[in-house]
Amino acid sequence: MTICNICPRACKVERKNSISDKGTMGYCRCGMLPVISRAALHHWEEPCIAGTRGAGTVFFAGCNLSCVYCQNYEISELQKGIEVSVERLREIYFELIAQGAHNIDLVTPTQYTHAIFQSLREPLPVPVVYNCGGYESVHTVAFLRKKVQCWLPDLKYSDSRAAARYSDAPDYFDKATAAIEQMVRQTGPYQLDGDGILQKGVLIRHLILPGQVENTKGVLRYIAETFAPGEVLFSLMRQYVPCGRAAEFPEINRPITDEEYEECESYMEALGIDEGYVQQKASSDKMFIPAFDGTGVLKE
Repeated sequence: MTICNICPRACKVERKNSISDKGTMGYCRCGMLPVISRAALHHWEEPCIAGTRGAGTVFFAGCNLSCVYCQNYEISELQKGIEVSVERLREIYFELIAQGAHNIDLVTPTQYTHAIFQSLREPLPVPVVYNCGGYESVHTVAFLRKKVQCWLPDLKYSDSRAAARYSDAPDYFDKATAAIEQMVRQTGPYQLDGDGILQKGVLIRHLILPGQVENTKGVLRYIAETFAPGEVLFSLMRQYVPCGRAAEFPEINRPITDEEYEECESYMEALGIDEGYVQQKASSDKMFIPAFDGTGVLKE
């Protein structure tokens, strides 16, 4: 049992160990043992993460956000997956490394921070990527400082109203920016190896939402005003496609328009943000959402 203050929700409940145990759960509705939906090489991350061989991606079920449009809704909210031990989680890392993974890419891991920490007691031969929604606590980021080499946080919102409406997190911007700044303090400027693979540092992602150009501009201003050239990478994403409960929110129940993306990209260029990535229009397709079918979770 652990009194849980892992994320900014600070539920302060004694979370049960296994999802099958009797006991309490916090906002994330997860036990302490990790539930994994898929563990496989993934080729659709940014080039410095996926490289030529793929990222060794472990998709965790559950989340500390409730994004109504989540592309991984069946695992983030419906929590589809298989519960595993800490020992099995570490075995999965080495199975992915044996398949050629450039790194171990932990997707939506925050609710299982303690298990992940235990699974990384001994360092891995490849970088660990913490691929999260950005809604993190500074103390949890610091707790992982010797375990995680690469941070891949979202910075979803600068607008607290949008954060409250679509992710039930009106304090998102303050919490996420504080956590991201801690990530940068821990890693220092990003470093790529000779093959262009991220070895340490922070890559900040932002997904443009329909009708939310001003929200995106606020995020871009923060990036430009906060970080020096060579300090962080930035990924401007146009892959939004209505998923989850998006149909309940008519204003976001559509793809973004070419005009919306071009306005955001032009604003980014005007601010001088040029270290990172943009996405092609074809990225907004459900075909890029992997099958959360338990691949790689159980030992063969």
